[in-house]
Amino acid sequence: QVQLVESGGGLVQAGGSLRLSCVASGSTFSPRAMGWYRQAPGKQRELVASIRSGSTNYADSVNGRFTISRDNAKNTVYLQMNSLKPEDTAVYYCHAVVVIRDYWGQGTQVTVSS
Repeated sequence: QVQLVESGGGLVQAGGSLRLSCVASGSTFSPRAMGWYRQAPGKQRELVASIRSGSTNYADSVNGRFTISRDNAKNTVYLQMNSLKPEDTAVYYCHAVVVIRDYWGQGTQVTVSS
């Protein structure tokens, strides 16, 4: 009964920036944790960044370029992506843990051209 609504994906040139947003709704409880995953064609889905209890975690490939943040009052998580590379091209999925259950967004396409 929790829905995750994503926005902010699109096409950008290498070196550019995008900001992804994800709003969680439909629950009395605030998500225990929120994060972003991505999946490129033919590859496994991988964790990009997560935030829980104020602590953040980043994949080595994006550390220093991406920043995850959260507005707890709005149950919203953001992913600021700077210095984008063609290797960042993927479908990005929002993820949330509410109580003990996992929820996923529909995914948003990020394409970085060289």
